[in-house]
Amino acid sequence: MAERRVNVGWAEGLHARPASIFVRAATATGVPVTIAKAGGDPVNAASMLAVLGLGAQGGEEIVLASDAEGADAALGRLAKLVSEGLEELPETV
Repeated sequence: MAERRVNVGWAEGLHARPASIFVRAATATGVPVTIAKAGGDPVNAASMLAVLGLGAQGGEEIVLASDAEGADAALGRLAKLVSEGLEELPETV
């Protein structure tokens, strides 16, 4: 299973707008991805309610994971998005 540990780069954490950006990006990868707070239970990264339910704060560590084909590239792109607090999914890592 591929995994990335990153700190949330959005000052407001994964709430409202940043969560929406993240969920759209996770869905766009075409790879099933989970997200969890470090040490917490993973949830579907493509679910807005699940991501909001994490309550991840700015600077807090999260874990992105997937065991699908193409997971490494997808997780790398999502990790960059989250850690840098970007507005859209980067084309490459």
